[in-house]
Amino acid sequence: MPAIPVSDVDLYTPEARTDPYAIYAELRDLGPVVHLARYDLYALPRYQEVRAALMDWRTFSSARGVFVDPGMNAQLEGITLCSDPPEHTALRSVLGRPLRQDRMRDVTPTIEAEAERIVAELVGRGRFDAATELAEHLPLAVVSDLVGLPDRGRAKMLEWAAAMWDMQGPADERFTSAAPVVEEFMEYVTHDAVPGRIRPDGWAAHLHRAAADGELPPEKCPALMLDYVTPSLDTTILAITNAIALFAAHPDQWDLLRADRSLIPHAINESLRLETPVPQFSRVLTEDHEIDGVGLPAGSRVALLYGSANRDERHYPGPETFDITRRPSDHLAFGRGEHVCVGMHLARLEMGTLLDRLADRVSRFETLASTPMINNGLRGLAHLDVVVRTDETADAARPA
Repeated sequence: MPAIPVSDVDLYTPEARTDPYAIYAELRDLGPVVHLARYDLYALPRYQEVRAALMDWRTFSSARGVFVDPGMNAQLEGITLCSDPPEHTALRSVLGRPLRQDRMRDVTPTIEAEAERIVAELVGRGRFDAATELAEHLPLAVVSDLVGLPDRGRAKMLEWAAAMWDMQGPADERFTSAAPVVEEFMEYVTHDAVPGRIRPDGWAAHLHRAAADGELPPEKCPALMLDYVTPSLDTTILAITNAIALFAAHPDQWDLLRADRSLIPHAINESLRLETPVPQFSRVLTEDHEIDGVGLPAGSRVALLYGSANRDERHYPGPETFDITRRPSDHLAFGRGEHVCVGMHLARLEMGTLLDRLADRVSRFETLASTPMINNGLRGLAHLDVVVRTDETADAARPA
């Protein structure tokens, strides 16, 4: 049996969080499984192995946590993200009810109206921060209302969500700084986000009603709020921002989308593939397992590198090229299998609506400046300062 290649790379330095792609390519070249000695993790950097692991929850278990730090994994055991069927199936059934694809019809008019309003305002100004002023708007204006938290909670949702993602990584400085913020969130959802203080028709109230009906243990409700707050905010915000940055860098692709709106779903998939907002989660092997002739013992923690797999040249020809005609619906940015992202239909709706409204008004994006987000669990841009041109301004700029 071949030896497992070993790497001492650190995926959690600021440089790696900003631009991990050279590291990913190095890991893919080493083999289908690489031992990350710094954190005693076995990484899967290639597409085929990551997808296979996602589809095999019995072998690649989430029940012992999906993060890096052992203490954090122990603390979160039993939430939807950190569970296996049948418990996972029962929790997801309750959690995902407001997020089903058929329920998106109920929120579509609100999302369309808000998208139209914010796009008209920002394009009218000509210059704006596509991260904080555009991408944040729908998740904060719509999702925070749908969750139905009291006002203080809505104002803190982004801070709480980012802190939770920081705790996905090792116990570094970012992890330590995030811990009290996450504790504040748990205190809030335990004592403030309760019936009588939350909107009675919101998602939070839905969890408490399900608990009262015996569908889930009442003590699960506070932790399950994580599943509404964390996936519904930062990941969608980063995905929208990344898409704008890509279209600014590739105006020919924006021209294609403007000419053919049926390309919007493929553009969403391609931007998620190329710039994956959540680069990895981990699993624990329930039994000895062999991957392409390499044996791993039961109990091993295995990092599934989505961000690397989505750029695997073995699966995607020219993987570093942004091509909205590619149609990569098999990308792994939303995961696969039992743990596929419960909020992906909402994320697609928000992204697609914004791109459609922008295509109505914007002929070109130009990036003036950008600032990366440095976070242990997320990757993308914290700020993206852009100038937009409309067909009218483009015409005015042409020589007579």
